[in-house]
Amino acid sequence: MTFCLNSIIIKPDEGFEIKHAIVLFHGYGGDGKDISMLSLNWKRHMPNTVFICPDGHEKCPINPTGYQWFDLTKEDSKYILEESIKAENIIKKFIDEIKKKFNLLNNQICLSGFSQGCMISLNIGLTSEEKFSCIVGFSGKIINLEYLKTKIKNNTKTLLIHGEADQIVSSTHLLEAKDFLIRNNVNVETLLIKNCDHHIPIEASSTALSFILKNI
Repeated sequence: MTFCLNSIIIKPDEGFEIKHAIVLFHGYGGDGKDISMLSLNWKRHMPNTVFICPDGHEKCPINPTGYQWFDLTKEDSKYILEESIKAENIIKKFIDEIKKKFNLLNNQICLSGFSQGCMISLNIGLTSEEKFSCIVGFSGKIINLEYLKTKIKNNTKTLLIHGEADQIVSSTHLLEAKDFLIRNNVNVETLLIKNCDHHIPIEASSTALSFILKNI
């Protein structure tokens, strides 16, 4: 079976049955290979998990060798929302393909992403009819609060991690998202890392791993 998104797929070692999946969404201008680095440490703790790291469906104009989930070249919130919804529709199809390929349900799948990938994970994860095992977001935000408020359908447990010194996506978005999720009855945990900019440090990766292991 061919997925609708080009993906790096890291399967369990031979002899281990696939019981869970973690879908990792890269940031703006990145690709599946970039974000797949998270699986290097996580894999040995989750022997029955397949890691799936798709490339965005669009080439990124800022970095032609990378991809994007939605265009950010226009500072127009309506346009960004429209483009992100297009991405959501493609990703929902992609997740359905994953479920069919590996015979999994939503509650066996974790959605995780960095920056723009975090934004996508939140929107996909919380607007599905069925809960996912968990959502883990690094250095992201909620794309559009009003839109998500009208579309939210479940309370998948969520972990949000952000660098306090992030100059790309301000850490104030972590507090904004936390407040929104609490108000919408989503069980959310957060971690704000001091002296950390727009990347995923070891502390963030380790905290995310512990959270996933409790929920997957």
